[in-house]
Amino acid sequence: MDHYVTPDLCDAYPELVQVLEPMFSNFGGRDSFGGEIVTLKCFEDNSLVKAQAEQPGAGKVLVVDGGGSLRRALLGDLIAEKAAKNGWEGMVIYGCIRDVDILAQTDLGVQALAAHPMKTDKRGLGDLNVAVTFAGVTFRPGEYVYADNNGVIVSPSPLKMPE
Repeated sequence: MDHYVTPDLCDAYPELVQVLEPMFSNFGGRDSFGGEIVTLKCFEDNSLVKAQAEQPGAGKVLVVDGGGSLRRALLGDLIAEKAAKNGWEGMVIYGCIRDVDILAQTDLGVQALAAHPMKTDKRGLGDLNVAVTFAGVTFRPGEYVYADNNGVIVSPSPLKMPE
């Protein structure tokens, strides 16, 4: 597993990276993660989060635009464990998660706004692989995202940690 330090990446690629507004916290078992962006737009319905977690995710990060909702959790322990098993690097969730203590033990990077104990409805609603914008940055499928305890950054191309 690669280790990323976002301040070092910002120093090495200042003209390339965009930095998300600081509103995310690290909830996953990985202190840093990065990979190719797969986007999902859904509101208080995590049906598609679950469906994506069941797909192979090596080298990929699921970026979920949950509309910033602080009323439901879009990710919990069962989906996170499935995503980790299927090789996903991590998830950036513009919304809430739950099962905080188990997520911290799961081999998956998770950045989200907050924890919330209530699960979502499952209505099968949402859009996969569309450009999504939140925290001052637009995420496009096929671009790259990197995250650590310092923040979250986006790049149009893959970044290598400086020597």
